[in-house]
Amino acid sequence: MATRRDLVVVGASAGGVEALQALLRGLPTDLPAAVLVVLHIPASARSALPEILARVSSLPVRPARDGQPLEPGTVAVAVPDRHLMVVDGRLMLSRGPRENGHRPAVDVLFRSAARAAGPRVVGVVLSGALDDGTAGIVGIRARGGVGVVQRPDEAMYRSMPQHALEVGGAEHAVPVAEMGALLERLLAEEVDTAAAPPPSDLMDTETAMAELNGTAYDQDDRPGEPSGFGCPSCHGALFTITEGGLERYRCRVGHAWSPQALAEEQSQALEGALWMALRSLEEKAALSSQMSNRAADRGHPHSAATFRRRHDEAMDAAAVLRKLLQRGELSAEGLPDESGQA
Repeated sequence: MATRRDLVVVGASAGGVEALQALLRGLPTDLPAAVLVVLHIPASARSALPEILARVSSLPVRPARDGQPLEPGTVAVAVPDRHLMVVDGRLMLSRGPRENGHRPAVDVLFRSAARAAGPRVVGVVLSGALDDGTAGIVGIRARGGVGVVQRPDEAMYRSMPQHALEVGGAEHAVPVAEMGALLERLLAEEVDTAAAPPPSDLMDTETAMAELNGTAYDQDDRPGEPSGFGCPSCHGALFTITEGGLERYRCRVGHAWSPQALAEEQSQALEGALWMALRSLEEKAALSSQMSNRAADRGHPHSAATFRRRHDEAMDAAAVLRKLLQRGELSAEGLPDESGQA
């Protein structure tokens, strides 16, 4: 059955506020599609993003509400600490497992939209670090939808659009100023929903996990093959999932990681462990110094020397850790702090 595209899903992260403003500024008042937006934001923060975008948009912009029907010509923005999803033509707000360390996560929105609307979906990836959105673009394209990215060389942070283009296979890469015209053309095209590939079992399972649907967790098997890695969020086993040329990871309870996000999270965990080790060494050195002084005061030179050696060894080891931490080589180079984006 021929119909037209009527759902635009947009994902952004670092540098995304400016890109979103430019995108919405270029959309017409009679846009024949609902627009759903996810920007990575801290779970505990109140997001001012709807108000910020409403100042420049000719379309009404509102925070997403659970159960809200999809409405063409409107913009719904994900709220903190809730995944934004599309289920049966309505919005769902879920506290499902984080993906790439985020809730809301771009991949969750894109995957659920692809499952619900198939070829009627246009996925848009804007400025951001790491690669959230790439798996979502893979899912959208697998169902006959279209992927669009901000041209990486104009993005404030190019990583998200670059990965969605090169790994996810997005069909279009344009400056944000030209996206409005491109979206109008894509939304005017007819698509055959009957010819669209059905949702895969993987897409069904992962969407159900994001919904916290108990049936997905009751299954004995989990998507993918054992990876040998542990989940940074819950320390359970991670399973490797290969889809559309993209390799990623998901644990038994649903936390999901791209390779870049997993590596960065492991770097953060390693840094935390080094700080804990440094603290322990500093405490050991301080205690050994006290014990050495006490032994010397009591006329026990052998014990005093032993404790002094322990002090010196701990201080030497602590110096090595401080150099590692000072060099800052534990985190992925060039990754910004994405907190407080909106």
